[in-house]
Amino acid sequence: MFGYVLPEKSELKIREYETFRAFYCGICKSMGRRYGQLSRLTLNYDSVFLAILLSSIADEIPEIKRERCIAHPMKKKFKVTKSDIVDYASDINLILAYYKLKDNWRDERNLLSGGAILLLKSAHEKLKKKYSKKCAIIEDKLKELTELETSKCNSMDRAAEPFARIMEEVFCFEPLCDSKEIEKQLRVIGYNIGKWIYILDAYDDIEADIRNNSYNVFIYQFGVNKDNLQDYKPSMRDRIDFNLTYALGEISKACKQLGLKINSGIIENIVYLGMLRKMEHILKAGSCKKVEESI
Repeated sequence: MFGYVLPEKSELKIREYETFRAFYCGICKSMGRRYGQLSRLTLNYDSVFLAILLSSIADEIPEIKRERCIAHPMKKKFKVTKSDIVDYASDINLILAYYKLKDNWRDERNLLSGGAILLLKSAHEKLKKKYSKKCAIIEDKLKELTELETSKCNSMDRAAEPFARIMEEVFCFEPLCDSKEIEKQLRVIGYNIGKWIYILDAYDDIEADIRNNSYNVFIYQFGVNKDNLQDYKPSMRDRIDFNLTYALGEISKACKQLGLKINSGIIENIVYLGMLRKMEHILKAGSCKKVEESI
């Protein structure tokens, strides 16, 4: 996960914003309580959307308490407590963060990533036993992604497929998948969020990847380099915008099929406003930092 799935804060009602933050803090506390304080540094907003969506499908009215934490010792913050769904989202957050750190270490030999891998190894081993099937699928798809990168894949759809499949599996929370219809819609949402994240992240990183001589699907699909990138960007944006907008449309349709009620306002805000704004900002400005600061 990359932290791209955000709400549009200014359009949230105060109660909705507090609920979003309560899930965020709940996931953070869940990781710290079960896997140590370092694990909390991996938290990102994508896992919050996962928790809120699953909680809404389950018609769960979560227990919310106000507590202090290390980050905010002087002021109590709302947090969701005693929720299997929040624990699941925190587990998934840590699993994906661990694999991302391994990817960073493999590609860049980043010492910070290498150190974090060692410190999180014990927690990951526990999670790998708990979610053996999911971790096997994730590792298989990451291997497939590595092979595509090694072969210099020049198709954004093919390059995005393994990560889309990873997120499809992530969104399938077994206790809710007794219903085939719910499982189907969760897979649609997860798959398209994965595809949306991969393509948007690739575009966001293209300048750095050209500079660092790292793989980026758009370098090979559009034949860009540091000298012609600015000339190619308008045509690239049109193609990328189409793919991203289509993925958002599929996510929207699946959410409607689920008939969400509890916290539906937050979910609609994220899908219709937050993700769209993030997409537009990166495609036009090439950076997502200011959007992240708004939350």
